[in-house]
Amino acid sequence: MKINSILIANRGEIAIRIARTAKQMGIKTYMFLSHHEPNALHLDHADEVIDVSDNTYINVYTNIDKLIETALEYKIDAIHPGYGFLSENPYLPRECERNNITFIGPSSKAIYQMGNKGMARDIALKNDIPVLQGSEGVITTLAEAEETAKNIGYPIILKAVAGGGGKGMRVVRKKSELPLMFKLATNEAKALFDNDSMLIEKYVENPRHVEFQVLGDKHGNLIHLFERECSIQRKHQKLLEEAPSAALNDELRAKIGADAIKICKATNYFSAGTVEFLLDDELNHYFMEMNTRVQVEHPITEEITGVDIIEQQIKIAQGEELQLKQEDIKINGWAMELRVNAEDVQAGFAPSTGLIELMEIPNKKYLRCDSGYQTGKVVISSFDSLVAKLIVTGKTRNQAIKNCRTVLSDTVIKGVKTTLPFFKQVMQTPAFVKGKYTTSFIEKDLVQSFFQEDDEIIAAAALAMEAYLKEQTIINTGELGDKQVSAWAMSKKIKG
Repeated sequence: MKINSILIANRGEIAIRIARTAKQMGIKTYMFLSHHEPNALHLDHADEVIDVSDNTYINVYTNIDKLIETALEYKIDAIHPGYGFLSENPYLPRECERNNITFIGPSSKAIYQMGNKGMARDIALKNDIPVLQGSEGVITTLAEAEETAKNIGYPIILKAVAGGGGKGMRVVRKKSELPLMFKLATNEAKALFDNDSMLIEKYVENPRHVEFQVLGDKHGNLIHLFERECSIQRKHQKLLEEAPSAALNDELRAKIGADAIKICKATNYFSAGTVEFLLDDELNHYFMEMNTRVQVEHPITEEITGVDIIEQQIKIAQGEELQLKQEDIKINGWAMELRVNAEDVQAGFAPSTGLIELMEIPNKKYLRCDSGYQTGKVVISSFDSLVAKLIVTGKTRNQAIKNCRTVLSDTVIKGVKTTLPFFKQVMQTPAFVKGKYTTSFIEKDLVQSFFQEDDEIIAAAALAMEAYLKEQTIINTGELGDKQVSAWAMSKKIKG
């Protein structure tokens, strides 16, 4: 069935991203005007805006009944959930099917199977895909957790069965930590997913995190678009991704890619999806989970392969066969995505909300910026903190890093704190530059979590010197007399 209209059940940069491709395909787009964001940038990219701002008691993006009701009222052909919100909720595609609405994504069964980490793990095992040693079934009590941990051996990781996005996870390195960590993990899982069941797996110290982008149609055709490296993380939340991965050679890439396809075949998967793996220090790979939606970091795959993933999602949803074969997919260059979040790096990545007083993104041929904000827009606490995705390319990894440094030096965002200083520091850190980093990069390789220019360091030293001189004047009253000492001059002498 040809899709003529899409309700984009999302906001921000991903709503704009979906609308861009939909318009290129001649498809009419609808978006919601909510009370949270009455002047949101993404609304400018919709063909028609549906005003639900009077419904202050609901989050429209998480209300299945409202989405279905709206699609039926406006006679909209399809719903695209983007990422987050309802994108991995199996009940949305089920309700779409019941109401003759096309869901742009996989089947409800595939979402359910892959969304349950225990079920996904069992499918991987049955198909000879490597997994980490772990619990045979779900863990619901502390006693079960203690027995499983005893059999596996510490360290272990607790993972919410229904979890995602790094939520409901805790690393436990010794027996005495387990009661508290189990309580924290189950409480978080219950609050976020209404399911406090856990899986336990052997924890791999300092792994690399790689994921394979897959595409499958409703006719059984499956391909992958190679890998992305996602090891720059904080508390299991991705901050920077690159494609391809510096850790993989062609042989290992083909091996892991084949396993990604294998698990998709086992679930009759169609649409776009991402199969995630861990690599240990000997480059053994282990299946982690599958994300049954478009990923935040999908643009870097698009940049190195030339494939529009949103376009493929829509075509697959229409019932079209994939026109791409595995041998058609080639890696062309390198791409990195920097997630510019509204967070204060120096305050432990604390959220930073408010008016964006100035937002200037440089115009570079090697830069693609996906953003839901611009100067004059407001970052609020109701949604995630992503302000912009800086997608930087280069012919080689070194060139991509060099281009990232240029982009970062020319990007200006004022009014809210952002993670720009963090990325500046990453780009100067030897472990990252050499491509020799793991998920413990922030804890083990970063000297500090933010970058300071020379003038900033000098200014900080000047202030410190001024404070020191004032303190000495108080302690040794009269020794300095009326002589005034320039802290800036003293700092320049120190530098010299």
